[in-house]
Amino acid sequence: MNKESFCDKERRKLEKMNKFQLAHQFKRIGYIVAIGAFILMIGRKYIDNSEWIRPILQAILLVGLLLVSLAKDNEEDEFIDTLRSQSYRLAFLLAIVYSLLQPLVNYGVGILFDENEVLKGFNYFQVLFFMLIVQLLFFWQLKRFNQ
Repeated sequence: MNKESFCDKERRKLEKMNKFQLAHQFKRIGYIVAIGAFILMIGRKYIDNSEWIRPILQAILLVGLLLVSLAKDNEEDEFIDTLRSQSYRLAFLLAIVYSLLQPLVNYGVGILFDENEVLKGFNYFQVLFFMLIVQLLFFWQLKRFNQ
């Protein structure tokens, strides 16, 4: 009887999660979902009493961007995998910097124009949207530079 250690099982699960990617056709679905949600968010501005739909459209937009981010490229190899990993790392670091500095910048600008400005953060949508957009832009740029 071959018993596998707990650490080996956990390592296999982590490797499996690390290699997780969606099929290439999800990239197109993600674009359609993200662009559709973005257009609806713009259209929502012209409808009265539509504030309740805003978080729903934001979530749909994030799901669309996530589908694009997780979908494989046409030619997925180790080099593309490395570029994808670099873009995630850069996006994560920039999102942290953005999360720390943006409230301070907003506060500073607010103080310049309004004496009663208070320091406030921002919501999860801004951070996640920023992170996904930055990851996709870095990935496309890294791919373009290395072709």
